[in-house]
Amino acid sequence: MNSKREAKSDRPKYPLRITAPRLNVAMGFTLIEVLIAMTLLSIMVVLLFSSLRICAKSWEQGESKIAEVNEVAVVYNFFQRHLSSAIPVWDDFTVKNGFTTGNQDKTFSFQGKKQSLQFVSVFPASAGRTGMQLFLIEPQEQDGERLIKVTLTPFYPVTEGEEWHREEVVLLRHVSDFSLAYFGADDAGEAEWQEEWLEKGVQPRLVKISINTNNGVYWADMMIELKVSDAGVGISDGNGAASSEGVE
Repeated sequence: MNSKREAKSDRPKYPLRITAPRLNVAMGFTLIEVLIAMTLLSIMVVLLFSSLRICAKSWEQGESKIAEVNEVAVVYNFFQRHLSSAIPVWDDFTVKNGFTTGNQDKTFSFQGKKQSLQFVSVFPASAGRTGMQLFLIEPQEQDGERLIKVTLTPFYPVTEGEEWHREEVVLLRHVSDFSLAYFGADDAGEAEWQEEWLEKGVQPRLVKISINTNNGVYWADMMIELKVSDAGVGISDGNGAASSEGVE
């Protein structure tokens, strides 16, 4: 009897319940959610590439503007450095068969036309070309393009057996118009602007340089004041000896 009671006491008071295990089911995105996400992603990509394109375009425009400003500054500095320090000298020698020979017909160093200019100036001591140099500035056509060239020639005659060391440098490209004007006293003694400055014994007081280019860059007229106005330097002999009387 006791064993039966013990068996009954071992039974649970409540019946056992068997429950199914819970499964974690991952719910997927609906088609509408996927379409919305793709649309938002496309908008973000378009905005990103548009911003990058705007930044690249702004960078290119900035680089182009800097190049244009540098080009204008180089041309202005060239005229300001060399033309403003032009030296009035008389050339009494000519070149014949590569050698210099004396000539009684003297030519003044400064000769200006409407689209070409010749003058004498010097380079600093640090430059490769030392001494007085004859500058010739004129527009030329090259490969279907109009440009401004500067030709440099030593002013003093070379010794026998040597050749003139001429050098041509392109000052500016894409030129559509290039003109010069000169301010100084005319034959009547009145100062006015003139298109040419030829066969005179003095230099003009001012030189106006007008430049236009094909790339749309605005060039303001340059006014260069010549520091030296009286001719006081001349070539005394064929060996390049020169006097310096009257140089201001």
